[in-house]
Amino acid sequence: MNILVTGGAGYIGSHTCVALLEAGHSVSIADNLCNSKRETVDKVKLIANKEVTFYEMDVTNAEAVDVVFQNHKIDGVIHFAGLKAVGESVELPLDYYYNNIVSTLILAKACLKYSVNKFVFSSSATVYGDNTVPFVETLNLLPTTNPYGETKAMCERILTDIAKANPSFSVSILRYFNPVGAHESGFIGEAPNGIPNNLMPYVTQVAKGKLKRLRVFGNDYPTVDGTGVRDYIHVVDLAEGHVAALDHLTEGVHIYNLGTGQGTSVLELVNAFETANDINVPYEIVDRRPGDIASCYADASKAKRELGWTAKRDIIAMCRDSWRFETNSKE
Repeated sequence: MNILVTGGAGYIGSHTCVALLEAGHSVSIADNLCNSKRETVDKVKLIANKEVTFYEMDVTNAEAVDVVFQNHKIDGVIHFAGLKAVGESVELPLDYYYNNIVSTLILAKACLKYSVNKFVFSSSATVYGDNTVPFVETLNLLPTTNPYGETKAMCERILTDIAKANPSFSVSILRYFNPVGAHESGFIGEAPNGIPNNLMPYVTQVAKGKLKRLRVFGNDYPTVDGTGVRDYIHVVDLAEGHVAALDHLTEGVHIYNLGTGQGTSVLELVNAFETANDINVPYEIVDRRPGDIASCYADASKAKRELGWTAKRDIIAMCRDSWRFETNSKE
């Protein structure tokens, strides 16, 4: 199939493009490069030894999206493009609601216009809010603690309603947890612009000496050591989950958690990184971050049952691959 990947130059998107190409699909990427780099597209082609088509564009631009659909016979869309920092979304709610929701509306409209019936949506475990763990897909979604999570929940509802009104429109909603790690080549990984919002790139930049110390947001949560617990999943496992969702997509709306099913605290992750790479990561405890919850991890049994997918790579592999990518980086 020829797949349009929005946000395909980003962290998760680029690894998914590699997985798609390795699975025999063709790939077109649309990305405005607001939090990614053009050279990542070249690295995707290098890893997979295949060509991709790249459009530098914003998918909130309906005319630009229409051109892409005119230029290609697209068989499916994987929609990653969006703003994704929980803390920033609290400060910039308008930007998040506009970017994340409008892009989804425009892509869905283009899919209906051009009879593209496969749509895989990059959602988030944030939609569960402060719910009972482990999170299972049948839980009632609680109000999220941040606008980022609200945009994902709203997009899920939009896509569900579109699928109900258009029975041939097939949607897979992937709620994933905390992607970390990098491709084993060390060529692509998480390389955010500015100071990282996510934990692992912050850890690797501290280990490299680019940042002085890691800030741990709160140590008074009701968890094993007081720090936030998350379900960290290797980004390559996550990418393979998207390919599995696409390849198994049937009519209707299908929702899957993509995670390991195990929670790891911030300090446990730091200790694993130090052990895996024999390097010290200095840190300091600071106040809790707005919008964060204490504990978040998956029940991923549905994905295993229906997609034949499970996360294969452990926390040590995540730490080693993250550090390999960081040490390969010239910045």
